[in-house]
Amino acid sequence: MKSYAFRTIIMPEKSGGYYGFVPLLKGLHTYGGTLKEVKRNLKEAIVCHTQGLVRDNEAIPQESESLEAIELFSEKELVKSL
Repeated sequence: MKSYAFRTIIMPEKSGGYYGFVPLLKGLHTYGGTLKEVKRNLKEAIVCHTQGLVRDNEAIPQESESLEAIELFSEKELVKSL
């Protein structure tokens, strides 16, 4: 049986709770009041999203097909247009 891995990103919200998304699965975003809740919500959303892809006869994307880059900016670069 084939296994799939998806990179998830979770960030704290200023107003409380956590925002999570899966970059590889377009439009997959969720929220949870706790880390445990947002992780559970991400798992449920990934399953639902991939089931929809299968139902629509679309391929499930693989992390090996994606490219990740981290861009670095100086504070000067980010505020020079202000």
